[in-house]
Amino acid sequence: MKVYIIGAGPGDPELITIKGAKLIEACPIVLYTGSLVPKAVIERTKKDAIVLDSSSMTLDEIISVILSAKENDQDVARVHTGDPSIFGSIAEQIRKLDSLNIQYEIVPGVSSFTAAAAVLGKELTLPEVSQTIIITRISGRTPVPERERLEILAQSGATLTLFLSVLHIRAIVERLTPYYGEKCPVAVIQKATWPEQKVVVGTLDDIVSKVKGKKFPPRQSYL
Repeated sequence: MKVYIIGAGPGDPELITIKGAKLIEACPIVLYTGSLVPKAVIERTKKDAIVLDSSSMTLDEIISVILSAKENDQDVARVHTGDPSIFGSIAEQIRKLDSLNIQYEIVPGVSSFTAAAAVLGKELTLPEVSQTIIITRISGRTPVPERERLEILAQSGATLTLFLSVLHIRAIVERLTPYYGEKCPVAVIQKATWPEQKVVVGTLDDIVSKVKGKKFPPRQSYL
């Protein structure tokens, strides 16, 4: 028995990896992380599979399902959005699986930040501009270590990708402008590669006004 922690990709159901798709098709038990996993991905499950939306489940409830599967020697597909290693909250699951001596394998997926770059038609690493990408978020309900404050990261001049931060866009602009300048390009993207994707492009001096009133859900949006 093994738990497969699978990245479902950013939204377009064709962007899941072949390995991830095959495992979802094969596993008798599938736990997926709610509506951000495309319906078409979950529809790959076999007809008699047990398919559970884990978005309202506690970690203990999820582990209970996995323990039941272990008793029956059944593999479990644990399906996450994007790539599970990036803001996927898998560490606590892995620690629990380790403590229970349950085997697991992480199957990577296409991250939403690379999907966002594709939607924009942009390269994130340009010679003589930036050869570094920083993936981060602004401090909110989950604190960010002091050494990773946005002002400190901005001193590198690297390409910045911010998850879960659109509600703080005014503060982000204030912190980044001294380092990147008012005319630095910025994009805010919601649900990249989904049919209903939303894209707002601007610069640090006008992105706040452009985003205002657009209703970007924080868990579905990237800067």
